[in-house]
Amino acid sequence: MSPKSEVAIGVSHGGTEQSHAHNGQGTSTDPFIVEFNRDDPENPMNWSASRKWFIAFIVTSSVFAVTFTSSAYSDSSDEIIKDFNISTEVFSVGISLFILGFAVGPAVWAPLLPSPIIYLPCINISSDIRSELYGRKIFWIISHIGMVAFIGGTAGSRNITTLLVLRFFSGTFGGSPLVNAGGAIADIFPPVQRGLAMIVYSFAPLLGPLVGPIISGFVSENVGWRWVQGMCCIFVGVIGIIGTIFVPETYGPVLLLRKAKRLSKSTGKVHVSILERGQGKKKPSEVFQRALIRPWVLLMHEPIVTVASIYIALCYGTTYMFMGVMPIVYNEDRGWSEGIGGLAFLGLAIGEILGLVYAGYDYHRRYMKLYNTGKATPESRLPTAIVGSIALPIGIFGFAWTNFPSIHWSASIILSAPFGFGCILTSLSITNYLVDSYTIYAATALAALAIVRSTGGAVFPLFTNQMYHNLGIHWASCVPGFLTVACIPFPIVMYRYGEVLRMKCKYTFEAADLMRRMQKQQGFGQVESGERVDEEESA
Repeated sequence: MSPKSEVAIGVSHGGTEQSHAHNGQGTSTDPFIVEFNRDDPENPMNWSASRKWFIAFIVTSSVFAVTFTSSAYSDSSDEIIKDFNISTEVFSVGISLFILGFAVGPAVWAPLLPSPIIYLPCINISSDIRSELYGRKIFWIISHIGMVAFIGGTAGSRNITTLLVLRFFSGTFGGSPLVNAGGAIADIFPPVQRGLAMIVYSFAPLLGPLVGPIISGFVSENVGWRWVQGMCCIFVGVIGIIGTIFVPETYGPVLLLRKAKRLSKSTGKVHVSILERGQGKKKPSEVFQRALIRPWVLLMHEPIVTVASIYIALCYGTTYMFMGVMPIVYNEDRGWSEGIGGLAFLGLAIGEILGLVYAGYDYHRRYMKLYNTGKATPESRLPTAIVGSIALPIGIFGFAWTNFPSIHWSASIILSAPFGFGCILTSLSITNYLVDSYTIYAATALAALAIVRSTGGAVFPLFTNQMYHNLGIHWASCVPGFLTVACIPFPIVMYRYGEVLRMKCKYTFEAADLMRRMQKQQGFGQVESGERVDEEESA
């Protein structure tokens, strides 16, 4: 900025908006710099609590609706197999392709969608400028239109090929809310307020698959499988319409860019967003290529990301494996109807609800004390994962050896609850651990996690039917149980030696080193609102 730069003091008066304390001269070479003021009502962080929670509820409901749709299909097996004259294995492909869409979706949408701005105690971190061109809302509209179209098409499918193809595209468009919703919550809640909102949000993709069969079983039994898909189409459509009408753009860089354009138009002076200053434009092809490649780089070269992703994929895959297991155990062996058979998922669902309650309690009573005293480390996230890692095999083995037809049905359903409890705790804890460990690379680490997790969810249903009929319902159930036992050491080792191991990994070391340098430069104080580190420049 030149020494003769001016300060434009602005007011909103008579409908005319002017800039407020923006250094510069308003020329193309020395423009006024637009940023949010401390109490700026346009800053999503300053919106009212009721407005924030309404937005959080809507975006979380969208994630729930998508994952609900992914599994609602599973309890229509008898009708779809009969209508299309297909095998159980081909029917299971319909579940897998939807979840495969979840794996493909993040790769397609992530380069286009805004990456969340990660607010740390001393620094604000955001991703590249591409998000300023689009924002979140346009992709909300596009993805929900796509989901409604493809899910609605599924309801009218006349052959199995059409059904399977439409299921895949439904899942691919459903990948957008999975990527976008968490970022919207990060846009509006500062770190101190974000914990509960993120816990509730993270609960949705795990609860949705369990509630889907509970409701769809009765719908399929009474009005047919096509209305199951019709119900899902209406559910997704209603959430999409509500969000389109009532949820505003939440991404700060987009709002700043729009503010700068308004000010330029109303004052005749040149205004630019503070996030544009000093940042060159990147070609969309470069951004897209980098976003596609970088998650695989972390999976190949970062053991923490690799093992964590495999662990979460095991939990997610086993959850979707239950979509094929419950009909075998309760419908085939006990003669339950589709509607009653769907109620078998109540044990898992209640376990997840209890896990959510425990996670919230631990967050407020233990983690926040460490955070407020400056003692929190990424490893501070892991005690709940240790509890969850022990609960997972207890739930699986408990279900495996109480699902005999001669044993009362309530025993196996109740004993499946610890698995749901453990799923929530491990998923929340490990996801937060990756965010805290990778900071500036967190979006990439979570993209890698999403790809592997969804791949696990897509693969497990494919072998469930044959495995259970060949090994029997008891030993087949033990297979994922043995795998979860093998994973118990991971959170324990990371809790004990995580800091040392992180320093041996390239990206976690770079992230930690950058945090230390920024804290040193700022004297452990707060960085001004415009100061940030570009993930792309830090790579």
